[in-house]
Amino acid sequence: MSDILEIALRHVQGFIYPNEVEIYWSVLIAVYPYITGLVAGAFIVASLERIFRVEEVKPTYRLALLTALAFLITAPMPLIAHLGHPERALEIMFTPNTSSAMAMFGFVYAWYLLVVLLIEIYFDYRKDIVTWARERRGIRGAIYRILTLGDYDISDSATRRDEKIVNVITVIGLPSAAFLHGYVGFIFGSVKANPWWSSPLMPIIFLFSAMVSGIALVLAIYVISSVIRGVSPDVRCVDKLASYLLYSYILDLGLEFVEFSHVFYTREEGFEAILALINEKLFFSMIVVQVIVGAIVPVAMIAVAKVFRMPDRARVAVYTVSAILTLVGVFAMRWNVVIGGQILSKTFRGFSYYVMPLLGPESASIAAAIMVVPLVILYVLVKILPPWEERAETA
Repeated sequence: MSDILEIALRHVQGFIYPNEVEIYWSVLIAVYPYITGLVAGAFIVASLERIFRVEEVKPTYRLALLTALAFLITAPMPLIAHLGHPERALEIMFTPNTSSAMAMFGFVYAWYLLVVLLIEIYFDYRKDIVTWARERRGIRGAIYRILTLGDYDISDSATRRDEKIVNVITVIGLPSAAFLHGYVGFIFGSVKANPWWSSPLMPIIFLFSAMVSGIALVLAIYVISSVIRGVSPDVRCVDKLASYLLYSYILDLGLEFVEFSHVFYTREEGFEAILALINEKLFFSMIVVQVIVGAIVPVAMIAVAKVFRMPDRARVAVYTVSAILTLVGVFAMRWNVVIGGQILSKTFRGFSYYVMPLLGPESASIAAAIMVVPLVILYVLVKILPPWEERAETA
């Protein structure tokens, strides 16, 4: 018996089934919906300018697209690492099982990557890519010439065509982004035997929390990257993003309040176990980290910054800290859903125990490494396809 199982057995409480001693969905399965949520949320930020014509957030449009692409490329990594045999991952494509929501993720992923994000980014950047291909030499010039796909037409009619294509793809991409992440909530919400997961509101809550985390991510990356580049972030843009973050978080918290109100009102089978789960097993990760640190504090900080009209630099700093705390809170929500639902025994009379190792295939180090990968990919994408308007003009 492994050391992890021995530790888990020592912390088991009450009566549980033998197959519940080991937690099979580890931290990697918590990272997976977190990353897909960031993808959906970042694309929604890009849609604000392209579909809803919110001009204030225009400086983050391209950055949001590249952020969504970087995290989308990384999205399958937690599942592949959890699978243990990465070479088996393509089996879901070769032998599709339409009755499995998890198996259908491969097709949803391929659609969103190949049809939505890559096409939108290509046609949005096409004019700049052609310009850079003509001006640049060396390796970067070769990369741009490959990216042109042989089409060097940047006339007014070609540019208008590109704009129309981008608009159409964005309209298609918005519901696709909702479906990409909403189905993750559907997977958990459809598990009827688990009262911690079984809820028709679960897909909607996952979607709204994805919107919250995506807005927070783009806001934080935009401000931090501006500081690194030595330029001042557009305060109007940051103000508008913070407003959307506040509104979406209020809606998300409202939905979660409705869900818990329903649980406490109906008091169905397993209610006492859920109460113990919240008050004892998940108190720190849920009440302290998710609710207080990750929700109440950032919402209060943004509200205070807007009501009292702080100086621009102080306001931007408050928004950035709020965004980072929001990202922590949303991850805590994913953790509490994935891990919390498994430590609650099907007997409703006991709790298993999850041990997250520091090293190994299902460890904190692997999860942290996977979270760093999209930031590295984003850095490379930004170097090749700069999203900053002033750099696009002079590159």
